[in-house]
Amino acid sequence: MHDYQRIADRIAADILSGRLKPGQRLPPQRSFARRRGIAASTAGRVYAELVRRGLVVGEVGRGTFVRAAPVPSGRALAEPATTAPVNLELNYPTAPDQAALLAPALAPLLRPDVLSEATRTAPAAGTPAAREAACGLLATAGWRPSPGQVLFSGNARQAIAGALAALVRPGGRVGIDALTYPLVKEIAARLGVTLVPLAGDADGILPDSVAAAQRTAPLSALYLQPTLRNPTSATMPETRRRRLAAELRPWGLPVVEDRIWSFLSDDSEPFAAFAPELTYVVDGLSKRVAPGLTVGFLVVPEGRTGRAGEALRSGGWTAGRFALEAALRWMTDGTVDRLTTAKRADASRRQRLVAEHLRGFAVQADPRTYYAWWRLPAPWRADTFTAAAAARGIAVTPGPSFAVPATGPAPARSPDLSASGAADCVRLGLASAPPEALEQALRTLASLARDTTPQGITALPS
Repeated sequence: MHDYQRIADRIAADILSGRLKPGQRLPPQRSFARRRGIAASTAGRVYAELVRRGLVVGEVGRGTFVRAAPVPSGRALAEPATTAPVNLELNYPTAPDQAALLAPALAPLLRPDVLSEATRTAPAAGTPAAREAACGLLATAGWRPSPGQVLFSGNARQAIAGALAALVRPGGRVGIDALTYPLVKEIAARLGVTLVPLAGDADGILPDSVAAAQRTAPLSALYLQPTLRNPTSATMPETRRRRLAAELRPWGLPVVEDRIWSFLSDDSEPFAAFAPELTYVVDGLSKRVAPGLTVGFLVVPEGRTGRAGEALRSGGWTAGRFALEAALRWMTDGTVDRLTTAKRADASRRQRLVAEHLRGFAVQADPRTYYAWWRLPAPWRADTFTAAAAARGIAVTPGPSFAVPATGPAPARSPDLSASGAADCVRLGLASAPPEALEQALRTLASLARDTTPQGITALPS
C-alpha cells in the first residue's frame, strides 16, 4: 500500500470513530505535511483520497472539512427520507379534500367497458381529446401549442429525459443554470450527457455566455427553468428571455424549458413564446394534481414529434392509458383548475410561515412558491446543518445537491449562484409537511441556525 493511503486510513479511522467530528477543518496541506514529515505532494494525495472516499469536502478559499455524513448514493430528492418525520426535501403539494375532488372522474373509468379501453396501450401522441385538453391547460395569454405538437410521458421527469435523448447524443454538452433541479444531473449522467453551467446572475443565464460556451465546445441544447426556478424561485424577466432567444436563434440551439412549477405563476410567458421554433416545453400533473397518478407533457416545435416520440417510446417513458384517461377527465371537468387555485393559496400561506419564523435570515423565496433558498449564517455550512436538522427529525436538502460543477474554467457569476456559494445554503421544500408540522419545523430550524457555536464547527489548530 502506498504511504499516502496508509496515512489516509489513519485519518479515516479518526473520522469514523468520532475523534474528528463533522464540520471540523483539517489543517492546510502544507501544515499537515510539515507535521507528518512528508512531502507536500503526498499530503495532497492524502486529502484527495479522503475526498474520494467521501469523508471530507474541500471548499475553495476555506479549507478541507470533515463531512457531516457519508456522501449520498448520487440520488437527490429521489426518495422520501426514512429517518426524519418532517420531510422538507420532497415537495408534492396536496390540496384540502383533494381525494374527494379526484374521485368523481375516476369512477366512470371503472366500468368494465370503459376500463377495457382505458387499460390498452397508448402511443406517445396520446389521443386527440387528450392533446386538445393539454393545449388548453398549458396555454397562456401569449402562447398556445397546437395539438400536433403534444406528446405524453409518464411524468415530467420522463419528458425531460425524452427531450434530452432526442436532442443530445451521448457525449454531447447541455448548457444549464449553475443551480438547477437535481434530478436533471442524474438524467444527464444516465444519458451520457455533460452539463455545462453557464455564466449567469439573479435573472438567469446571461445571453453572452452561450457564445462563450460555443467557442469552447459546441452545445447541443440548453435546459432552462425560467419561471420560479428550483431552488431559488427566481423568474427570468421578459427582457432577458427575449435577449436569450435572440442569442440562440443564429445557433439554432434547442431549449428544453421545464415549466413544472409555472402553474403557481400566471404573469410570465413561457420561453417558447419567444423562440417557438427552438423550444421543447416540459410540464406535468405531479405538482398540479398528485405524484401517484400523473402524466407528463412534452410540447415540441412544429414538425418535430417524430424523433421525440421515438425517444419516449424507446426509453419506456410514454404515459399509461389509464393515467391519460384520468388526466383527460381532470383537465376537462375543472378539477385541475380547482386544485391549482387551492395550491396557489396554500403556497402563499406556507410562505407566510417562512417569512414569520425565518425573519432576519438570508432567505430567498418567491411568495408564490413551495420552496425557499436559505443562506445559512456562519459558521454553519450545508452539510453540517443538514445533519443537525436530521438529528432533530427534519429533512432538508443541502445546497450542493443543486449545484452543477464546472467542467472547465469556472464561469463568471454571482457567488450566490455558484457551487461554492451553495455550500452555505439549504433548500426548504414547503409542500409535503402538514402546516402545523411545517410551522414547528421552521421554529426548530430557526433556533438551530441561531446557535453559532454548534458542536463540531470549530477549526483544528494548524
